[in-house]
Amino acid sequence: MVIYDGQMDKSPYKNIFGAEMEALAKADADVVYLDADLMNSIGTYKFWKNNPRQAINCGIAEANMVGIAGGLSAAGRKPYVHTFGPFASRRCYDQAFLSIAYAGNSARIFGTDPGVTAAFNGGTHMPFEDIALYRAIPGATVIEISDGAMLKSLMWQLKEHKGLTYIRTTRKGYPAVYSDDHPFQIGKGEVLRDGSDVTIIACGLMVGEAMKAASILAGEGIAARVIDMFTIKPIDRELVLKAAQETGKIVTAENHSIIGGLGDAVANALIEGGQFVPIKKVGVQDQFGSVGPQDYLQEHYGLTAAKIVEAVKSL
Repeated sequence: MVIYDGQMDKSPYKNIFGAEMEALAKADADVVYLDADLMNSIGTYKFWKNNPRQAINCGIAEANMVGIAGGLSAAGRKPYVHTFGPFASRRCYDQAFLSIAYAGNSARIFGTDPGVTAAFNGGTHMPFEDIALYRAIPGATVIEISDGAMLKSLMWQLKEHKGLTYIRTTRKGYPAVYSDDHPFQIGKGEVLRDGSDVTIIACGLMVGEAMKAASILAGEGIAARVIDMFTIKPIDRELVLKAAQETGKIVTAENHSIIGGLGDAVANALIEGGQFVPIKKVGVQDQFGSVGPQDYLQEHYGLTAAKIVEAVKSL
């Protein structure tokens, strides 16, 4: 059930991640957790200390960590891997490509604090290209978490998921969107709000901004449909094409570069499906990251409800 009312999730996602990681390991002896010396940051330090056979601190050696994950998968284990978003993508890309995907192994790689949610960690820690990188790996699944209920649910679903999966999530939190018992299906988008004039397709941080934008637009007589496209690969083509047919206009919104991310995935689905409707992409405009509070960075890069409203009106 959709419960969005603009209020933030009650628990930081690092607390959810730590608790669920411990529960997963307890439920399945084949689950193993790997981290690049960030266990305090993601809520798994106590779990590591109490479960030395199912949690490994690989140190600040992300490429090596992903190689280890590949070996563990080949030996029948179910590795969950965590580090900052840029180091879970750029720094270990060759190992993710070869040791996991190409080798036919399975791993769940969590890249945390993507895009502007890196805030004061600055441009070096601010990936605007990680979705694009993982989309390019054959057979990979790419997910961006929208709220805490989704994070908890998908952590369990992914335990038996085959192949390479990249999961993008903040360690802090977003506005709550779903009830705890909401049924998520990997590869299927979620319609959060109906509308007939335009469709806003968003993921992650921008889901809340899309809902705000839809409320603003409703006050001006524009009925905006909002879709949470939390699985960016494989994208829900059927839902994208249905939205295009029924609303005639698409705006995408993502905390990522407009090059190679959600917007391009939606555009590809439209073109391949023969739906040549107007589309606008709200996202980072071919820029590097910067440093500052998240709200400042959202304004700086145009990742706001106001920018979504502007894009809709331009159509």
